[in-house]
Amino acid sequence: MSEATAKVGGMTISIAMITMDTTDARRLGTWWAGVLGGTVLEENEGWFVVVSLGEGRPLVAFQQVDDPTPGKNRLHLDLQADDMAAAVADLVSAGARVLEERSMDNGFVWTTLADPDGNEFCVASH
Repeated sequence: MSEATAKVGGMTISIAMITMDTTDARRLGTWWAGVLGGTVLEENEGWFVVVSLGEGRPLVAFQQVDDPTPGKNRLHLDLQADDMAAAVADLVSAGARVLEERSMDNGFVWTTLADPDGNEFCVASH
C-alpha cells in the first residue's frame, strides 16, 4: 500500500481529488493549473473544472457555486519549493497576494498567500 492510501475497516481509501468552491470555476481552475504546472482535464461548461497535477497525484477541482462560504477557508494547500522566495514572487506575478511571512522557533519559515478568489495557501522550502 502506498503512502497515499490507507485501510479503514475493510476498505482501502485514498485522496482522489481536492475540490474548492468558487464563483468562477474556469478562471480559478485555469489559474491553479498554470501555477502548479497542471493540465485542465475537464471544464464541464465552466461549472466544474478538473486539473491534473500528474500521474500518482490527486486531482484538484473547482466547483462553481453561487455563494462560497464566507471567511477563512478551513482547508488549504501547502506547497513546497526549492527556492521559496522565487516561487512566492512567481505566484504574486501570476495574481496571488502575500498575506503573511511566518516562522517557527526552529527556523522553519513559510509564506501564506491568497489565490485570486482569496483562498489561502502556503509556500515553504523543502
